Amino acid sequence: MMFRLFSAAALFVIACLPAQAFETRAQTAWVYDVTTHTVLMDKNGELSVPPASMSKLMTVNMLFEALKDGRVAMDTTFGVSAHAVSFTTAGGSTMYLQQGDRPTVEELIHGMIINSGNDACVVVAEGLSGTEEAFAEQMTERAKALGLTESKFANASGWPDPGQRMSMKDLGLISVRLIEEFPELYKVFGETDYNYKDRAPANSHNRNPLLALNIGADGLKTGHTQEAGYGMVGSVKQADRRIVFAISGLTSDTERAEEAERIATWAFRQFALKTVVKAGAEVAQAAVFMGEADSVGLVPAQDVRLLIPALAQDGLQAEVVYNGPLEAPIAKGAEVAQLVITVPGLPPHSIGLQAAADVPKGGFVKRLTTAAQRLQAEYIGAPAS
Repeated sequence: MMFRLFSAAALFVIACLPAQAFETRAQTAWVYDVTTHTVLMDKNGELSVPPASMSKLMTVNMLFEALKDGRVAMDTTFGVSAHAVSFTTAGGSTMYLQQGDRPTVEELIHGMIINSGNDACVVVAEGLSGTEEAFAEQMTERAKALGLTESKFANASGWPDPGQRMSMKDLGLISVRLIEEFPELYKVFGETDYNYKDRAPANSHNRNPLLALNIGADGLKTGHTQEAGYGMVGSVKQADRRIVFAISGLTSDTERAEEAERIATWAFRQFALKTVVKAGAEVAQAAVFMGEADSVGLVPAQDVRLLIPALAQDGLQAEVVYNGPLEAPIAKGAEVAQLVITVPGLPPHSIGLQAAADVPKGGFVKRLTTAAQRLQAEYIGAPAS
């Protein structure tokens, strides 16, 4: 039987109203609090759209994975094909590679991330997979394996193509992966300048407009094509919190910069990170069947931290859900219930609860008493003859 207990112990002084509404000018947007795994905004976030240079994040991921697997090293060099060099004069972003160059993996990482070099992406694709076409197929397969459901790739750079599509949610998720799986390599996203062999002084600056604002921004990638408009994937860390956001469909680089800062400000100013239940604190008691004790305490294994909208009023709800009564024996630390906390304006949070103590099976007398109580309950509930 499913038990639902409204738990006063799980409620705390700060309850809340939804955060102040935020209307973004972006056509598609997805904002995510990495610390608490909370989606703060989803405006057409799963819509598959042209990603422009933001799709370079998948190319970067493929190279980071190759480094982690030992297939390449930072000092591994790749050749530069005529196809790669063609992007130097095609009108897009470039790190100004030339045929005859042998850039290292480390140099190409900087060229892709800081210069947004289309040529660097092609060199990486050809160096890892032989051809850009083969690499794009592998990107699509890897994206599916990572759960990026709205992503498909026709090239490594984000060059306009009907076969090049990603959603803002997918861009956000691949960004979280880069941050969490490759923390040392991710630091390159926070660097502001890179000038390969002093060839690109006009294209040496990182286009991320948040890096100069001293707000904790440390990545990731901007993008622009006529079809996609202006977009950006960004990450900002302040104190214990990190957010990742992806936006697209803006009308200018100025509007993109303004919107990126507005979103970061909203995400940090309208939500506060609070510890609502301490690790090991009992939030409820669960009934136990055929045990030495008739109930057992339910506790979280770790501190329960949630984002709480800044306008503190009424509205927070918490309940404990479990299939019960729980049948003995029960081991201390076994997960036997869920604490479900609902914050207005945000998705429900479900946290596992563990048994606070061992509950062995009851002895003969306990089992006999329990059987007698069940028979008595059935007799009282039976209809009169």
